Amino acid sequence: MAGTTSSVYQARYGWDLRTTGVVAVCAVFTVLLLFSDMPLYARVLGLPLFGVGGLFMAYVALSGKVAFRVDETGVLLGGSPARYGTTTAHVRWGDITGVVLWRQATGRSSLTHVGVVRREGAPALPGDGPKARAILEHLVPVPADVAMTSRPVTGWHLDQERLMAAVTHFAPGLPVYDHR
Repeated sequence: MAGTTSSVYQARYGWDLRTTGVVAVCAVFTVLLLFSDMPLYARVLGLPLFGVGGLFMAYVALSGKVAFRVDETGVLLGGSPARYGTTTAHVRWGDITGVVLWRQATGRSSLTHVGVVRREGAPALPGDGPKARAILEHLVPVPADVAMTSRPVTGWHLDQERLMAAVTHFAPGLPVYDHR
């Protein structure tokens, strides 16, 4: 059993460069809004946005919730930090035909995602539905099925070598596609 545990790949939400930057910017704007001569409308609009937004991002980083996990049972897709319990999904190895790394353009930059390709007929995941799929087909560079089973790599760090080692260990022969 000791070999199985060491082969598990798990990434948790925490402090990464993007999260640290967002929290720092929110803190600066919150301080400016509180201690400068800003108009009332700027404070009313800015404090909830920057104050609450910064606190939420800090909460996510400090929560340590699992963002992505590969183990002997399959792949755990950690949920959205705001609704973690209802958006977290587990996909069994028997339902997985591949693991996918892909990028989504976000303005002038892009955001890496990691997800799984599931066999046809696999049970639906939280948030899966015709409306969500129709929207995704126009927004992402991968099939809607893959987008539904993907998580953005933000607020946590992806170790591609360890991910691939875990997939190879628990699902030998399962392909890992890199579309970045």
